Amino acid sequence: MKKILLSLLVVVMCLPSCRSLRQKQANADTKQFRYEIECGGNAIQGTYLVKVWTYSKHPGVAENQCRKNAVHGVIFKGYGGGQGCVSQRPLASDPGAETQFKTYFDSFFADGGEFQKYASIMGGTTETVRVGREYKVGVLVSVRKDDLRKALEAAGIIRGLNSGF
Repeated sequence: MKKILLSLLVVVMCLPSCRSLRQKQANADTKQFRYEIECGGNAIQGTYLVKVWTYSKHPGVAENQCRKNAVHGVIFKGYGGGQGCVSQRPLASDPGAETQFKTYFDSFFADGGEFQKYASIMGGTTETVRVGREYKVGVLVSVRKDDLRKALEAAGIIRGLNSGF
């Protein structure tokens, strides 16, 4: 009986470290920003509705990272049109902005970072596909691009729309 209780205690003690290990792996995957972004449909004014496909070994972790990847995609990648959607260029037109403002974006995209204010997952839109040894998880995300643009302008990362050419 003591052996069973001791074994159970060891398993319970390891659970939080397993979760944190998965989160660390997800953060490492996110630092590589391995994802695909596409138009998810028409959205209300001031927002983009995007479908983000995130790759990870754990589908639950990938779903959590989709918001981060959606905001990253709107800022640095943009997305193509099709199926009634208009293609959108990235908010940051300078290709070196991510490395130039690395310290800002490290804190911006950190766990619990500011990126969370600009993206929300649309419930019931998760798709999971097994690809080799990992999962490709697709989630529909609404990104508040107008508010995101204002924050990036205030930080001096992008130029304002009224600043001219």
